[in-house]
Amino acid sequence: MIQRLFIANRGEIALRVIRTAKRLGMTTILGVSAADANSLPARVADEVALVGPAPLAQSYLSVEAVIAAAKVAKADAIHPGYGFLSENAAFAIAAAEAGIIFVGPEVASLRAMGDKLMARKVGIEAGLPVVPGGEAADKAAALARAQETGFPVLLKAVSGGGGKGMKRVDAPDQLDAMIDMAMAEAQASFGDPRIYVERFVAAGRHVEVQVLGDGETAIHLGTRDCSIQRRFQKLVEEAPAPALPDASRAAIEEAAVRLAQHLHYKGAGTVEFLVDAESFDFFFLEMNARIQVEHPVTEAITGVDLIEQQLLIAAGARLSLTQEMVQPGGHAIEVRINAEDANMDFRPSPGTITHAAWPAGPGIRVDTHMSNGGQVPPYYDSLIGKIIVSGKSREEAVAKLSAALAVTHIEGVSTTTPLHQRIAADPRFVAGGVDTRFFEGLA
Repeated sequence: MIQRLFIANRGEIALRVIRTAKRLGMTTILGVSAADANSLPARVADEVALVGPAPLAQSYLSVEAVIAAAKVAKADAIHPGYGFLSENAAFAIAAAEAGIIFVGPEVASLRAMGDKLMARKVGIEAGLPVVPGGEAADKAAALARAQETGFPVLLKAVSGGGGKGMKRVDAPDQLDAMIDMAMAEAQASFGDPRIYVERFVAAGRHVEVQVLGDGETAIHLGTRDCSIQRRFQKLVEEAPAPALPDASRAAIEEAAVRLAQHLHYKGAGTVEFLVDAESFDFFFLEMNARIQVEHPVTEAITGVDLIEQQLLIAAGARLSLTQEMVQPGGHAIEVRINAEDANMDFRPSPGTITHAAWPAGPGIRVDTHMSNGGQVPPYYDSLIGKIIVSGKSREEAVAKLSAALAVTHIEGVSTTTPLHQRIAADPRFVAGGVDTRFFEGLA
């Protein structure tokens, strides 16, 4: 039984976890940096614990600081949200050594999926197809691997996620500089400079499957499509993945469950695939062993509270759902509203939100920690909110998205709202099934 839950995160996901935990009768303790001490999540939490000053390395990314704060707060469990320490095996071990439940998969799964090279190996063992490529211990090995797979290639951080440490290389003469950039970014973001090389699939779709497991049983909750990305970071997500043949969808879902069962996976996770936009052949990319930013679209079409499932499983409960009980219905779309100027190469726009008007109404959900006077610190990710719309059909969801964006007004900082309005009006998006080259043709 979890009575006192420590949330080791910030922003909208911290608020999201707090709300479900409170509904389950848990006392919520939010770990905050000095920059977030007066944030909305801090005001909503039952208790607040300072984990350190604003810089990430001294607060949200410090295993020692977070565990120390959780121990002082007498927490029974820690929910890591997404990003930060959510897939850090050392953090999960430190929590266990402190007698605190880690709300996430077991250490073996974190290790297997947190290292992308290991994830490829485990995926192959589970019978999943993978994109051609492999490890690159140094620049010479990277060049050899790239020549083997053929250009263009992607350099990826072994411990990566969220597009950080990922670089596209189109020709051999770009490789040296791109390796330096990828390794530096990987070191800064994850404390691990290792990279690997993978073939770049030009006309590919990013399709993922939400899974739940209790260590013995695993099920899926359908697909999501996250193909509209910039710098390999997702901007728009929807469920289910549109324009996907039934046979391909079933094969992808079955592969995801097979991997979760192979891992004896415990908790919520997302298995990500690259799907050829023409042949619908698919390749296993990675598994995110945590809750995803885009989890609300799955909740919208299934009615399942994924945070609740995480907390119940972490407390020792068996899965209360069977595969037959999960009956997705309708369609849902999520857009990420970031404090960025899309017209200036997505330059971050920290500052004070002087006015925030978010949409509301049937089939509209807004996950945000921002209101009038909200502060967007310069130290962290620029996500300030997510607009999630749902309808009986994709057509209804697209229309509802356009209407919701039309009444969204954030002042004081630049946001990606105008960009999303353009995306929602684009005929290719309206038709559905776009690939990752979407931005190349956006007017």
